[in-house]
Amino acid sequence: MSSLNDPRVLFAAERTLLAWNRTSIALMAFGFVIERFGLFLQINGREEIEIFQRHLSFLVGTTLILLATIIAIISVVQHKRVLTTLKPSEIPFGYILNLGMITNGVIGVLGLFLSIYLFIEFF
Repeated sequence: MSSLNDPRVLFAAERTLLAWNRTSIALMAFGFVIERFGLFLQINGREEIEIFQRHLSFLVGTTLILLATIIAIISVVQHKRVLTTLKPSEIPFGYILNLGMITNGVIGVLGLFLSIYLFIEFF
């Protein structure tokens, strides 16, 4: 239980949640670029690209996307735990507490759908 009675504690927790959101979006985008770059090289007809390299590109890219998904979901759980420690005096009246958690949850679900789509397309 927090003993500060200061709404800045809530806002610091939300900034941390949104930082995790940015991190998961960046990892997801980077993973997608890596996965698609292997496909681009294969389609481009490069002689150097082998099946192994395409599989490696797929594996690394999809792993980054799944890591981003896990980070987004865990950050929601962690933020929810922090919110349970706050007193009502630390939460401004009428403030919507769930908006950041909903955003991270949606990012996590979209990352999961993206991974499934890439798996289906690859095989």
